[in-house]
Amino acid sequence: MIITYIKQIFSTLLVLFVLSGCNSPQVKGNQYSLKECKQEMLDAHDYLPGEKIDRIVVIKKERKMYLYQGSKLKSVFPVSLGKNPIGHKIKRGDNRTPEGQFWIHRKLCSPKYYRSLCISYPRPQDKLRAAARGVNPGGDITIHAQPTWNADGKGDKYTLARNWTQGCIAVTNSAMNQLWYAVREGVPVTIK
Repeated sequence: MIITYIKQIFSTLLVLFVLSGCNSPQVKGNQYSLKECKQEMLDAHDYLPGEKIDRIVVIKKERKMYLYQGSKLKSVFPVSLGKNPIGHKIKRGDNRTPEGQFWIHRKLCSPKYYRSLCISYPRPQDKLRAAARGVNPGGDITIHAQPTWNADGKGDKYTLARNWTQGCIAVTNSAMNQLWYAVREGVPVTIK
């Protein structure tokens, strides 16, 4: 009887542990909890100087992101790109990841993709090129983490095996955590 009672307690504790979401980003319903992220930004605790990254390079053909501190390579992450990864973004809806020299212009707590680093696309030349074609250049291009269905990271292998975004660069949530604390606004981003 004591053994049965202990098994019941253990089973209950195991269920509570699993349901508590330990070691995964906080998810409320189908959205990430934004409270902690927004508070970090308000308190300016979203940056750790010792982890500083001052240049990001994305090689589309390799589907990799390289993070540099000065001339030293600090990290390499696998990435997913736009569904149509070949060539520069021309217009809204073409599912291409832009190419060229950009910079991080904003950090964003995202209810859809955990956390995001907004890229300075479209640039003036992108707008001019699109206007000459009579199309909208698109926008809202980010380096973002995983969708809410992959909050626990169990689907990382699946998402990183394909290009699935609408033109953004997607990394795992753990990679985004490293980026989030290492990058400030103004960091240059090269996508080629």
